[in-house]
Amino acid sequence: MVKRILVPLAEAVQAESMVEAVGMLARSTGATVRLLHVAPVPESVSDKHGHVVVYADQETARLEAEGLDYLHAASLRLDGVSAEYAVRYGDPVEEILDEAESWNADLIAMTTRGRGSLERALLGSVAEEVFRKASMAVTLYRGPRQPRA
Repeated sequence: MVKRILVPLAEAVQAESMVEAVGMLARSTGATVRLLHVAPVPESVSDKHGHVVVYADQETARLEAEGLDYLHAASLRLDGVSAEYAVRYGDPVEEILDEAESWNADLIAMTTRGRGSLERALLGSVAEEVFRKASMAVTLYRGPRQPRA
């Protein structure tokens, strides 16, 4: 039975579209939900003259605050299911797998863009790599199609 659901989210409509389904699953099983956002590794930012204008620790604080705000807003779609939040930094695949292992997740619920087989073979995706490497169950949700630009 599913007791711990890890939901990695990127700021995209496809990712957020799955949160409602996770909420229904969590409500029916009594599972705990942890929403995860993986941000790039913070670095100091310099101006064109080489002067540091933002230090890495300041950038870390900004990225964490933005990530937590984003996850909190996404959690509203869980429709009453409480959630835990985590912001990690680095390679999305590695960070998702590390978080799932350290939190003892039973299930990782992710979205996939639903690309064609040729595009998938050439580019791969975070969701598909997590699916291949995870030691626990992974469910991939294909969100609503976005119109092509």
